[in-house]
Amino acid sequence: MADGIININGDSVQTLEIIYLMTLLSLVPSAVILMTSFTRYVISLSFLRNALGTQQVPPNMVLVGLALFLTLFTMGPVIREISATAYQPYTRGEIEQAEFFERAQLPLKNFMVQNTDASALRMFCDMDETVTTPDSLETARLLPLRVIVPAFATSELRRAFEIGLYLYIPFLLIDIIVSTVLMSMGMIMLPPAMIATPFKLLLFVSLSGWELVFTTLVRGFKYVPLA
Repeated sequence: MADGIININGDSVQTLEIIYLMTLLSLVPSAVILMTSFTRYVISLSFLRNALGTQQVPPNMVLVGLALFLTLFTMGPVIREISATAYQPYTRGEIEQAEFFERAQLPLKNFMVQNTDASALRMFCDMDETVTTPDSLETARLLPLRVIVPAFATSELRRAFEIGLYLYIPFLLIDIIVSTVLMSMGMIMLPPAMIATPFKLLLFVSLSGWELVFTTLVRGFKYVPLA
């Protein structure tokens, strides 16, 4: 009878561990998205599509795919550093699992801190009374992820909206010019978007817009590996 109780308790503990692990795995995609350059890419590309006025072209699947592969390209140095300092020693049995996770998060912290606004980092440090505001990059890397991740996400959202504003301005000027010309000609019933969209596409294609956007987005990130 006692053995039966022990087995039941053991099965209950194992079930709780599985549920806990599945919950963590379900949160991993969201955490990875917020800890990489994906957020800036996908929001900026969405703003670009809206500014062009092409409705669902490119479709969401294409935009997400582009953002994903640009993220892999940008995060390449970080991934290689994690592999060299954490994954390979772990597979060789040189370090334990706890040390693996501790080493793996250092390059990610380094990347996020280098691309986080000091004001955002200071704001979350002030809201969390258990940490002190860092005075240098080296001390900022020692902050916990619960502070670095939201500060990095806040900075990424701000930069993505700034990029969206810059993308909107030239296409907005085309909309204003087309609307003014149509009103001066008395063609009020003709939708301005129908006339403005071809001019937007012509401007975007003639300037190699995709190359300019991708180059600007990728070069907007900075990363210096850990010494």
